[in-house]
Amino acid sequence: MSETSAEDRIWTVPNLLSFLRLLGVPVFLWLVLGPKADGWAIALLFVAGFTDWLDGKIARAWNQTSKLGRIIDPAADKLYVAATIVGLLLRDVIPWWLVAIIAARELFVVSFFPVLRKYGYKALPVHFLGKAAMANLMYAFPLLFLASHPGAWYTDISLIVGWAFAIWGTGLYWWAGLLYVVQVRQLVTAAKKG
Repeated sequence: MSETSAEDRIWTVPNLLSFLRLLGVPVFLWLVLGPKADGWAIALLFVAGFTDWLDGKIARAWNQTSKLGRIIDPAADKLYVAATIVGLLLRDVIPWWLVAIIAARELFVVSFFPVLRKYGYKALPVHFLGKAAMANLMYAFPLLFLASHPGAWYTDISLIVGWAFAIWGTGLYWWAGLLYVVQVRQLVTAAKKG
């Protein structure tokens, strides 16, 4: 199998895991906002986080990386974070200012897409810092969700650890956003010289 055809694969285990994560997004929102089945919603978040880790491991170990995987994996991550933020904001679990800080970072990064497209680039590669930020946020939100249940034995520890992950994740998210600006600048400079 040639390198090009391997990159064009659609039916891989990592892609299937990412697709299943995408399908879980509306289910999560329904669980949080509809029946308020918090236990199932939290379990779904943990499964989503685990499959996010697993699809990357499998992709590298079994040589199943693909163009589609590089699109749907981060898309699934972002949609889960967005759905979780919306659900938890509407349930008064997280404050609006945290949502504003995360949304501002997204708008900041998206504002550079027209520049990228002008120079023939579709997107920037995801780097380790962005993955670390997303991992922190994907740990933070289920823990903050757990902390919203007063009187439970896990409430206090979930609150402390959840906010630690939220603060680190948000800081890393912005740091990764600033690094994207550096990448865009380097790509534009290279394109102008070429």
